[in-house]
Amino acid sequence: MLDLKYVLANVELVKQNCRDRHVSPEILEEVEHVVRLDGEYRLILKEVEELRRRANEVAQATGKEKDAGKRAELVAEGKALKTASGDKEATLRALEIELKDRLGRIPNMTHPDAPVGSGDDANRELRIVGTPRKFDWTPRDHLEIGRDLDMIDFEAGGKVTGSGFYYLKNDAVLLDLALQQYTMKKLAGAGFTPVITPDLARIQILEGIGFNPRGSETQVYSVDQTDLCLVGTAEITLGGMLADTVLEETEMPKKYVGLSHCFRTEAGAAGRASRGLYRVHQFTKVEMFAFCKPEDSGAIHLDFLRLEEEIFQELGIPYRVIDTCTGDLGGPAYRKFDLEAWMPAFFAGGGFGEVTSTSDCSDYQARRLNIRYKAEGQKGTKFVHTLNGTAVAISRAIIAILENYQREDGFVDVPPVLVPFLGKTILGKK
Repeated sequence: MLDLKYVLANVELVKQNCRDRHVSPEILEEVEHVVRLDGEYRLILKEVEELRRRANEVAQATGKEKDAGKRAELVAEGKALKTASGDKEATLRALEIELKDRLGRIPNMTHPDAPVGSGDDANRELRIVGTPRKFDWTPRDHLEIGRDLDMIDFEAGGKVTGSGFYYLKNDAVLLDLALQQYTMKKLAGAGFTPVITPDLARIQILEGIGFNPRGSETQVYSVDQTDLCLVGTAEITLGGMLADTVLEETEMPKKYVGLSHCFRTEAGAAGRASRGLYRVHQFTKVEMFAFCKPEDSGAIHLDFLRLEEEIFQELGIPYRVIDTCTGDLGGPAYRKFDLEAWMPAFFAGGGFGEVTSTSDCSDYQARRLNIRYKAEGQKGTKFVHTLNGTAVAISRAIIAILENYQREDGFVDVPPVLVPFLGKTILGKK
């Protein structure tokens, strides 16, 4: 969440940031609610302090009073002051809870270089890397390839679990595992600590990261009669690892690469981009996460983007880099870059589809999760900055590989970088 002092000192700036992000009117109104609640809190706090001051005076006077009648009056006043103070303190606690809740609904501030607007048209294309392949035949989409080579089975997934679930079979399984091993090995070699995270997290961890686990528009699966939810990304479990932790400055940056299954309801998803593996309810993802000092987050953000680009360059998949506009930023993100891979058949005539993203969340998540660090030679603590980045969302990488590496004879070539992990050079061939 944002720093309360910052919000109070920059009310109009925070409001304009909300407008730039195209938040709902209800969220925009939270800024005024926060200002009002803070005013109420401060007034009642003064009343509580005055009651405490008077209670101390009465307590001292009671001990010195010799007259029984006056002493009884002082005792009665002391009890009344204690009751009044208790009531006011209960009001303060309720105000504090509401204030924190409303403050938590206000999105993060935005990097000044992020494009202002809403929707794909407002996103800024930074560069295109690689040249889309030209086919001598009409390329097939990944669904057709997966069906013909007996690698993807949505029919069985729908029968067993429901729409949006699927089975990977045969060489698709080996491809999935090869992508995991290649990416984890690459990032471990780049200084990341490899982690396999839980697939569940407590509600307070999801809320700390910035997800809405129980709202009407949630994308999160909740486990009934528990405080647990299935995670939609390892960002949740990696960020939650250090909740309520104070780090030493010399420990940072701490960089992790996490492997997890991801579960998303994809409520409201529709259209062609919902077909096949592009938008599904369960998939595997390799996620980067970092905790760092505030002055280092910008450089680490660019480094995350560099690593994402290296992965798709080594996979031999053409892509473009997008500087995400304010209206498409998630609530915690200060700035976000997306990688969109070329998919020659999934989109009619070929098109780019998002495969990774990386976000600098400044101290927004750290405030909610209470993750701080001690600066050398300074008193007190500061909030760390957190960053996340998708190294590989396996299901979407499979789309890009099957469609870009397909052959006219129906089989699919394996990207050379994956051959050592997969153990073969052609998918679908016995």
